[in-house]
Amino acid sequence: MLKSLRFALMAGALVALAPQAFAETPKDTLVIAENIDDIISLDPAEAYELSGIQVLANTYDRIMRFEPTDITKLVGGVAESVTASEDGKTFTFKIRSGLKFTSGNPVRAGDAAFSLRRVIKLNKTPVFLISQLGWTPENVDQMVTAPDDSTLVVKVGVDFAPSLVYALLSSVVGSVVDEKTAMEHEKNGDFGYEWLKTNSAGSGAYKLKAWKPNESVVLEANPDYRGGEAAMKRVVIRHVPEPAAQRLLIEKGDTDVALNMTGDQITGLKGNADVVITPSPQALLYYIGMNVKTKELQDVRVRQALRYLIDYDGIVKSIMQGGAQIHQSFWASGFWAALDDNPYKLDVEKAKSLLKEAGYPDGFSIDLDAPNSSPFSNIAQSVQATMAQAGVKVNIISSETKTLLTKYRAREHKLLMIYWGPDYMDPHTNADGFANNGDNSDAASKGKPLAWRNSWYDEAVNKATGAAVQERDEAKRKQMYLDLQKKVLDEGPYAIMFQETKLVATRANVKNFIFGPSADVVYYNLTTK
Repeated sequence: MLKSLRFALMAGALVALAPQAFAETPKDTLVIAENIDDIISLDPAEAYELSGIQVLANTYDRIMRFEPTDITKLVGGVAESVTASEDGKTFTFKIRSGLKFTSGNPVRAGDAAFSLRRVIKLNKTPVFLISQLGWTPENVDQMVTAPDDSTLVVKVGVDFAPSLVYALLSSVVGSVVDEKTAMEHEKNGDFGYEWLKTNSAGSGAYKLKAWKPNESVVLEANPDYRGGEAAMKRVVIRHVPEPAAQRLLIEKGDTDVALNMTGDQITGLKGNADVVITPSPQALLYYIGMNVKTKELQDVRVRQALRYLIDYDGIVKSIMQGGAQIHQSFWASGFWAALDDNPYKLDVEKAKSLLKEAGYPDGFSIDLDAPNSSPFSNIAQSVQATMAQAGVKVNIISSETKTLLTKYRAREHKLLMIYWGPDYMDPHTNADGFANNGDNSDAASKGKPLAWRNSWYDEAVNKATGAAVQERDEAKRKQMYLDLQKKVLDEGPYAIMFQETKLVATRANVKNFIFGPSADVVYYNLTTK
């Protein structure tokens, strides 16, 4: 699935450095400038935001994972090996011996079982990633067991391909938590949840030292990490939301890595031998969610009209400037089973015709929630201008990403611009989010995917999603996902616009900063300076 993408290690080019005119960061410390205002929690049972997942990828080992040394291959994390029963319903994992948490406690199969169980019982945002395996708070203690310290037995109540089960256990909810440490901080039966929101109890390459919202995250190297102690003894992620500020910091040498610069900032760095720019293809999609609770958005023709009122080409060229490509289906280009059709373009007359057919010849007014950071604020202004050409008056509501996400998860928006990245490398991850909605009630108790957030329920789409995940014939399964993407593209509650190409800026002395196609494969421990 991944081999068609070219993944780059964020290594600095070999250049002759001029005498330093500015202060350098400490040799054993990696300083990253990044917009991290989306972090809500650093408990792996709750975190579902890109910046938080990136931190967790470095502080927790997972049952299965993509290793920093090869981010194209899914392998065992704390699990050394796995065997599956003939019926594909029972999986037996052998846990590596000698592993330690940052507390010094040994990593046991019981910790892995505890971690999966607490995800189900806490029932936070990412629970649907593994609740789809047939696990509930009532049965998970029987479905996930540890008969001894080195054996984890996982039973599933669904007919999934084994490769998908492994992929699910490589997602953030597959992070293995130190049970003893978590339970030492338990309050009122919360499995250590309140404490783990701002602390770590993992066996990853780093330990969380401090998180100050909208300020910084500080990590400290784990000397007992199974991959060896990291060369960077500390990682400091500074919250720097403004691209111009990130550029100034990396030019001066006050930061080693800058992750959110816009195309014009990147252009301004050309010719600077002290800074290296490396494009990194991402699986991240930028889209507008359309809440079907909104009267005007209930008509599919209105949703199609809004897609024709976005200047995709102009935004890519003038705002993104190399930081994105047009992509309109829910599974990213370059991955197995991706639909690369992009049928929508700015066509005001087509949009007006569709709006007239739907009963809105003069358009209507509608709110658009958007992050107050780049590039979303600029994209929102472009969308506001082009939609106005067909009488759709867009009122932009700007807010911090975490505030916007809270509103989105309560489905209190009308239009909302945001991003989406995969939780694991199989098309089912995005199909399950964009297409599947098993319970459209406001009081839905299970996972609340994007289709739920946008109040979109289509029984035929639900069935197609369920059928695709169970199909064992690879060619048939691929076609099922292509058909599903086409259906959602034409009828769903989204205007999917772009696929990101991250333009990663590093100081020229920085080597092996690993920045893969998703937040799950951003690693700090191989970095040297």
